[in-house]
Amino acid sequence: MIREILTGTEPLLGMTSPVMVVRLPRGPDGQSRGFDPTSPRYHALAPSSIQASNNCCSSNFGEEQRSRSGLRERFLRTLIAMVGKPVDFTMYERVSVTAVFAASDIDILNFQVSHLQTPLGVQKEALLRCPDIIAYAFDL
Repeated sequence: MIREILTGTEPLLGMTSPVMVVRLPRGPDGQSRGFDPTSPRYHALAPSSIQASNNCCSSNFGEEQRSRSGLRERFLRTLIAMVGKPVDFTMYERVSVTAVFAASDIDILNFQVSHLQTPLGVQKEALLRCPDIIAYAFDL
């Protein structure tokens, strides 16, 4: 009814819209759809973590996993060290903001901050989306 008022047309009942379906080419076994994980093209284009998860590079897998584990631990320790301290965040579009760091969610997608000082003013409490943050710095 609202659609009739807005567009001046009668609703199209029982009419379906065709939907395009994109299908991947048949896989190497003829049954699946996808790419051959043993092909040189797949290895050239795949991220290193996917390459390392294959059995072809088992020696690199352990080394890569140790490196990732160490980096993750260092990052989590910096989050713990930031709690209650003023932190300078560099955001996209060269925007710099300062806030007192409070917490992060479990997926590290958002930072909870207080006393956020922005070019437009000060916010008492705020959430910063981590994908919008380019860098952050704080004094130990």
